[in-house]
Amino acid sequence: LDGERNASVPLRAARGVSLPPLPLPINNRLAFRSAPRLCRSLYISARLLRSRSPSLPFPLRVEQCQPAMARRSYAAARAAVLGVLAVAALLCAPAAAELPRLAHHSPRNDGSLSLLVLGDFGRNGEYNQSRVAAQMGRVGEKLNIDFVISTGDNFYENGLKGVTDRQFEDSFSNIYTAPSLQKPWYLVLGNHDYRGNALAQLSPVLRKIDSRFICMRSFIVNSELVDFFFVDTTPFQKKYWTHPGHHHYDWRGVAPRDKYLANLLKDLDDALRSSTARWKIAVGHHTMRSVSEHGDTKELLKLLLPVLKNNDVDFYINGHDHCLEHISSRDSPIQYITSGGGSKAWRGIHDKNKDDVRFFYDGQGFMSLQLNEDQAQFIFYDVFGRILYQWRSSKMNHLQPTTYVNEE
Repeated sequence: LDGERNASVPLRAARGVSLPPLPLPINNRLAFRSAPRLCRSLYISARLLRSRSPSLPFPLRVEQCQPAMARRSYAAARAAVLGVLAVAALLCAPAAAELPRLAHHSPRNDGSLSLLVLGDFGRNGEYNQSRVAAQMGRVGEKLNIDFVISTGDNFYENGLKGVTDRQFEDSFSNIYTAPSLQKPWYLVLGNHDYRGNALAQLSPVLRKIDSRFICMRSFIVNSELVDFFFVDTTPFQKKYWTHPGHHHYDWRGVAPRDKYLANLLKDLDDALRSSTARWKIAVGHHTMRSVSEHGDTKELLKLLLPVLKNNDVDFYINGHDHCLEHISSRDSPIQYITSGGGSKAWRGIHDKNKDDVRFFYDGQGFMSLQLNEDQAQFIFYDVFGRILYQWRSSKMNHLQPTTYVNEE
């Protein structure tokens, strides 16, 4: 909106919505003389967006764009323009596109990686969140970790209210303060995150507050030996759409569900097929296989698992169930790893199924993962930092795990 000349900004939204150009006569030295014409265009554009996307939550009411705004200040008109532009930007996302890709190069000569995995944690330090954080710092220093992965449900009970929500500091920045944890954090959204302002967690504004926080819906973290495929699993669960109960889910940028999932699965399949990484690891919030409270997620087994199977994914790592577990499936070489013990746990539920449950711990804790050319080593820790379980997978003979329990 800066400049000394008239400008016309055409808006074109997705789903075939064509918007009229917004005439923006701009002269910083004069009053906003053409405000009536501007406001008429804003009003028409806002009404058109609303009619085509009735479920879209506008950042401003349509009535605020009435021509009566002509009597308001330049600043008010400028804010209205930015509001409509923001709405249009939400709708202009491509229907199907390559997943965002982030490069994380290992500082080691052999390209090996060391990282921690945590899930279901953001409770203002309560329910032993601070204790788990302290042990993560200790283990992170010992292993000289490269980054941290979050399996979602980053803020309880209902996500963030906005980018200025104090819970961001109280449940993240002021909790994970150890020097070893001042590394990138790659996070996915969980169902509790969707109950708040989901776009707030995706906003680059949070990275200005804490540069570690890197959260997107679905994306890839690429290193020399491994590709991590982060998958937005909350929209898969149909009950969140049809039977949300007293909860509100922020589906901006996601609805309609079927189209979103079709595009996501296609983009993921394309990315997996083109990957030449030694290891392929999928990360999501919801369980694929689990013997705890939430159990198996049927929508993921039906829609997501075939894509992972067809593309030789090695591990699926998740949270959602507030426990630590390792399951080898009866129908796939993929190993299912749950790390959801970041704070509140001890659900007291363990429902056996036909899968090979190699390890289950119904308590708080986290996980480390060390990767090199030939091996992946998983270690689960409890709230005191004690090793509960270790497991190795050899790439030379595909899966030749060594499994044992070792207590300090």
